[in-house]
Amino acid sequence: MENFEVCVRAIIRHRGKILVCHDKAKNFYFFPGGHIIFGESIKETIFREFKEELGTSVKNFSFIGAMENIFIEEGKRHHEFNLVFNLKVKKFTERSKEDHINFFLFDINKFSKEKILPIALQKAILKWLKDKKFFWASQIYNKSIKARKKAKELLPQ
Repeated sequence: MENFEVCVRAIIRHRGKILVCHDKAKNFYFFPGGHIIFGESIKETIFREFKEELGTSVKNFSFIGAMENIFIEEGKRHHEFNLVFNLKVKKFTERSKEDHINFFLFDINKFSKEKILPIALQKAILKWLKDKKFFWASQIYNKSIKARKKAKELLPQ
């Protein structure tokens, strides 16, 4: 089964730190956000996702880049596009409103050393923090040999 997804992701900075999300069932961090529901505008998605996840309202947001990510999870291929925004919220919190995720603030030094997926997006954001230039990033499958072999088996010939 194939999955094609379009998501919004956000960079939320607070007192020199970056907010990241952690799924309690997995062993990595990712950027807050979520899937765009068919028929929903990007703006509606941003406002909905951050109300659902953090219980806060969005003050303003600006587009900073996009990222393509193709990966395999639980034997299924996923192809996602992430539209990435710099986001400011009306009232900052790192308390999750959803049971399956936690939020953490990382200072820039720790942020660059943690396993934040997709890795190509983490690198693009680190670069954006320095130069503030729009970015396009792409990550095709996991970098391990085992994952690449598995990916080739699942690709159409």
